[in-house]
Amino acid sequence: MDAFQIIELVAVFFGIVNVYLLTRQNIWAWPAGIVMTGIYVYIFFVSRLYSDFILNIIYVLLNVYGWWYWTKKAKSTEEEDSGGLPVTHLSHLDIVLWTGLIVVGTGIWGYLMDTRTDADFAYFDAFTTVASLVAQYLLARKKLENWIIWIVVDLVAINIYYLKELYFTSVLYGIFLALCVLGLIEWKRSMRPSAVKV
Repeated sequence: MDAFQIIELVAVFFGIVNVYLLTRQNIWAWPAGIVMTGIYVYIFFVSRLYSDFILNIIYVLLNVYGWWYWTKKAKSTEEEDSGGLPVTHLSHLDIVLWTGLIVVGTGIWGYLMDTRTDADFAYFDAFTTVASLVAQYLLARKKLENWIIWIVVDLVAINIYYLKELYFTSVLYGIFLALCVLGLIEWKRSMRPSAVKV
């Protein structure tokens, strides 16, 4: 095993910790996510998956945002009803808008990566980038639908990373896929009957 594979395994470990803790709605998921995404910034740059490289830079920031948002909202919610930050649904309009953003964003970003760089799998990589950004934001906002987006992203990512011979990362995304299904089930179970679409 070479040094690059060891670095990849460290990222895999923190990735599993991150997603598992998110399924449990545990705030310590966010620091684990910062470590994982920080390492993947390097891995994807070296692997010439530039969309994923840029994505992971943004992920670091979104993990900081998620940590801050969950902490802030949990404190304000505890003052009101002694509960944690609740899971809510997207409205129907929000579902349409976020889906449209993913489709348009994938087309634009895929075209730029395909015509302006030597990126591999430009459009598939663009999809995982745009959809992941949407999913990560919705995750930070505790919207149940984030898990559905992650499930689709993971199905695409498993194949990309396998074809790029990032076998540990491909396995990681297989584990992510299982954890995302668990997250969807657990978050749905935790929802209050009055969960509003906001």
